[in-house]
Amino acid sequence: QVQLVESGGGLVQAGGSLRLSCAASGRTFSSYVMGWFRQAPGKEREFVATISWSGVTTYYADSVKGRFTISRDNAKNTVYLQMNSLKAEDTAVYYCAADSRPYTSPSYNDYNYWGQGTQVTVSS
Repeated sequence: QVQLVESGGGLVQAGGSLRLSCAASGRTFSSYVMGWFRQAPGKEREFVATISWSGVTTYYADSVKGRFTISRDNAKNTVYLQMNSLKAEDTAVYYCAADSRPYTSPSYNDYNYWGQGTQVTVSS
C-alpha cells in the first residue's frame, strides 16, 4: 500500500512557475512508477508526466513538454513536478499517482494509487 499526499499548488500568473511535491508513505517507494495527471473542470483526467522507479526514464504529454520536469528523490519518498512558463490552460487539479508495474505509462488506468490532488490556477 502506498499513500500519496500532494502539495505546492496555488495561484500564479501566466508565465510563472510552481513546483508540486508528492510525498509517499511506505518503504517500497523506490520500486514504484510515479505519474502526474491533471483534471480541469468539465474535462477528463489527462496525463501530464511519468517517471520510472530509477528516475532514468521520463515521459511527458506534448502539451507540457519543454515546460514541465518530473523528478524524484527516493531517499525522501518524494516525486516533484517543476512547472515553468505556465499558461491559463494549465489550470487544473493535479494528481500524483503510483503503481508497482515495472514500466512507465501515460494511462491513468495503469495506476492503482492516487493522491487527493492539489489545485493549480494560472491567471492570464
